[in-house]
Amino acid sequence: MPALHIPADSAGDAVRTPSGVLLPTDIDPFHRRLHRIAPAGLVGQTSQTSGMRRLEAISGKTVGARHLWMGQTHVPGATNSGNHHHGASETAIFVVSGTPAFVFLDVDGDEPVETRIQTGPGDYVFVPPYVPHREENPDPETEAVVVIARTTQEAIVVNLDALDWSEVRLE
Repeated sequence: MPALHIPADSAGDAVRTPSGVLLPTDIDPFHRRLHRIAPAGLVGQTSQTSGMRRLEAISGKTVGARHLWMGQTHVPGATNSGNHHHGASETAIFVVSGTPAFVFLDVDGDEPVETRIQTGPGDYVFVPPYVPHREENPDPETEAVVVIARTTQEAIVVNLDALDWSEVRLE
């Protein structure tokens, strides 16, 4: 197919498509449309943590996202993930199924306290940048599935030996 030449709009900072739609000049053809990723299209070649499986859906690699990563995490029944953090990325979690617990070391008081947030389907969890945590699935029969969104286009995962902050390096 020949390259489509779109003449610049009179304002100089936009172009008009053949159908008459006005677009900013810095929007490339790939970023002019929605992209569907079916379950079969999820990518498993991403950073992993023991005890869980991450699947990438929306990222720089899959759809050309510039500031976002989104995917799924699966934790089998009666399984804990390894301790980890997600670097400078903020992480939002939506619980689809199961009753996963999110465990972190609360350091607001005089003594650090291991704290568990118990969740169920429909719950959301926010994980701030660099906070060491792990996921636990106490249910022996039901896999926990969550949807994850991050503020980076890569699945930043730093695996840790412990929940404390001794291995965390702020970048």
